[in-house]
Amino acid sequence: MGMNRRNVLRASGVLAAGVGLGGLTACSGTGATGKGGGAAGDAKKGDITVWSWAGPAAEMKALVPAFNKQYPDIKVTVQDIGNPAIWDKITTGLAAGGAGLADVLHIGVDYLPGYVEKFPNGLADLSKLGADKYEDAFAKGLWQTVSSKDGRVNALPWEANSAGFYYRTDVFEDADVDVDAIDTWDDAIEAGRQIKAKTGKYLLGIDKPASQADSANFFQMLLQLQGAFYFNLDGEIMLDSPEAVKAMTIIKRMNDAGLVSDLAGGWNALISSIKKGTAAVLPWPTWFGGIIEETVPDEAGRWGVRLPPAVRRGGLTSATVNSTHLAVSGTSKQQAAAWSFAEFVLTRPENQVKIYKEKGIAPALMKSYGDPVFHAGSTFFSGQKKGEVFLDALKADSPAFNYTADYARALKATTDAQTKVLLNGADPAKALREAADQLAQQTGRKKA
Repeated sequence: MGMNRRNVLRASGVLAAGVGLGGLTACSGTGATGKGGGAAGDAKKGDITVWSWAGPAAEMKALVPAFNKQYPDIKVTVQDIGNPAIWDKITTGLAAGGAGLADVLHIGVDYLPGYVEKFPNGLADLSKLGADKYEDAFAKGLWQTVSSKDGRVNALPWEANSAGFYYRTDVFEDADVDVDAIDTWDDAIEAGRQIKAKTGKYLLGIDKPASQADSANFFQMLLQLQGAFYFNLDGEIMLDSPEAVKAMTIIKRMNDAGLVSDLAGGWNALISSIKKGTAAVLPWPTWFGGIIEETVPDEAGRWGVRLPPAVRRGGLTSATVNSTHLAVSGTSKQQAAAWSFAEFVLTRPENQVKIYKEKGIAPALMKSYGDPVFHAGSTFFSGQKKGEVFLDALKADSPAFNYTADYARALKATTDAQTKVLLNGADPAKALREAADQLAQQTGRKKA
C-alpha cells in the first residue's frame, strides 16, 4: 500500500478540489447543457482510457491481460494521473463539457457528490448499463453513496475503509489496562488517564492547529459512530447537532486531561509519532494497518487491532469512514466498453482479492471476503485475524452519509472549530454553532 494513497487524497486534494468545485457555476460544461453527450458504443469493442493513481492504477494495469481474455477487442490504457493531480484534471474536464476526460474515472467518496451536483450529466448513469443488479453486492450503506434519489447510479464502489482502533499491546499491558473492557470513549478516557500515569504515553494524537485539511478525521469518526455527519441526507447542515457537540466534547475532555499529543505538521508528524511510540492508540481506518507495519516493522507482535469503542454505551462500533469508486464519463463514446472494464475489476471477487493481496486495498465487494486471506492470523498484529475485524464492521448496519459538494467547506469550518477547542479551550457547542452559521452563510444551505 502506498503511504500517500489516502493521506494525499484527504490532506492535499479535498480542500483544493472542493473549493474548485464550489467556484464552478452551472453555466459551464455539462452542468449547463444538461446533456452528457456520450454514447453506449459496443460493450465488447473499442479503445478506452482509465484514470487512477499510484497503487490502484498499477493494479488495474495488471488486470488488463485477464480482461482481454474475455474482451480481446477492447484496448485498455490505464494512466497514473497522480494524486491530488487527478482531482483538478477531472474537474477541468467536466467544466469543459467532458473534453479530454478518460472513459473510466477513479473518484473518492468526498469528490463524487460535488461532481454529480455541479455537473449533473458529467458521469454516465450506470443503471442504464446494468449496474442495478449489484445493489446488494457491496458493503451496507455504500449503494446510497454512489446512487441518486432519482435512481441514477453514478459509480460502483471499490474500496471500503472501516473505522479502526490500532493499539500498542505492550503499553496497555504495562499500564494494566484491559483493552477489551473499553466499551465507550468515556471508558477510553479513563484508560488513557491510567496509561499516561503509568507509562507517560498519550492516548492518541491530533493535529491541533489543523496544519493539514484532514485534521478532523477523529472528529468525523466520532460523528459517524453516532450515525451522523456534517450534513443530513437532504444536504442540510448538521455541524452543530447534538452528535457533533458530543464528539467535540469527547475531544475536549481528552485534551483537557493531557491525553492528546500534538501532530502539528500532518503526515510527517504522524509517522514520527509512530516511530517514537508517542501514543498508545491510532484511531485510523482499515488501510492504515499497512502503514503501521511499514513504519515500525520491528514492533511485530506489539500491536493489536479492534473496532473503536462506541460513543454511547450500546451504540455503533462500526462505520465506513472513506471509500473510492469507479465511474464512467458522461461524454465517453465507449460507455458500454468502459462499464465492461469497471464491472470486471470491481464485481469479480478474484480480482478484488488480488488487489488486496498486492496493495492492501479493502474491497467493498462482500463476496471477496470468502477468500482465506481475510481470515488468516497476522504476525504483526499479535496473531489476530485483522481481516475479520474489519469484515465485522462491513457486515454491520451502516447508514449512508451525504458528503455534498460542500464537504471541503464543512471540513475547514470543523477544523477551525476544533483548533479553537484544543488550543484556546473554547466551548464545543459554541464553536460548532459558529462554524455551522459560517457554513450556512458560505453555501446557502439550511441548518437542520
